[in-house]
Amino acid sequence: MSKSLKLTLDILIGAAAPVLILKYGTAPLGTLPAYLAAALVPVAWVLLDLFVISRRFNFITTYGGASAIMRGALAFWYVDGALFAFKDSASYLLAFMVFGLTAFVGTPVTRSIALQGLDPDTPEREQQMQRLLDEASVQRAMKQAALLIGATNLAAGAVNYAINLRMVTAPFNTPAFNDQVANVNAITRIVLVLPDMLALFYAFSVMYKAMYALLPGGNDKDVDAAEFWTLLKRREDAMTIPRPEASSLPESAADALARKQAREEFGLS
Repeated sequence: MSKSLKLTLDILIGAAAPVLILKYGTAPLGTLPAYLAAALVPVAWVLLDLFVISRRFNFITTYGGASAIMRGALAFWYVDGALFAFKDSASYLLAFMVFGLTAFVGTPVTRSIALQGLDPDTPEREQQMQRLLDEASVQRAMKQAALLIGATNLAAGAVNYAINLRMVTAPFNTPAFNDQVANVNAITRIVLVLPDMLALFYAFSVMYKAMYALLPGGNDKDVDAAEFWTLLKRREDAMTIPRPEASSLPESAADALARKQAREEFGLS
């Protein structure tokens, strides 16, 4: 499945489907079944993609699966008011802990994201990339990216909590409750997702730019079209046998390649 199709299905199933189920499924299905269906359909999609469609088990997919399982389990915590607002914001808190806290303790998880995004397919390439990721400037960028993602999720969680607390006032297991939850989802799936996507894109660009900035440009006329592993191999050769022509990529070229890699992460190129 292409990344662009995957992104489209994620939006339709993860964002649109719960709103439609709550709005139009409460009457025919019943209040509680509609609520559970709206909560569990996106969870089922994530697990279906993980275990059946893509069957790729790495940090990103494991984190997505764990987050989905947590949301599925919380769906059976029948609460309203402040507790529901907290429950609906729990995934943001998890993201803050995973991204934000690891930036201070141990290795930031953005390192794993970079490894999986560039996907070294041989032991030699993996060793070359590990050496690149060990560079001080790259490590700083990885921490900055993780902190940005963590802080964005913390802020989004606070906003999500406030919106739920203000708008979801009906008792649980009533049609009014389902309708209010649908209204909140229709807002937060746009208001909070777009800034989060922009923060992710910028964070990925920051860490990839730090990596590309350490790669040699060589004599290519069109550096923007250069392939990452070719540049990395050129860097390794230059470290073994220093050559005058092995100058670093220009900042504009590194920035362009970083944005291209970030777009690929989102299935936009």
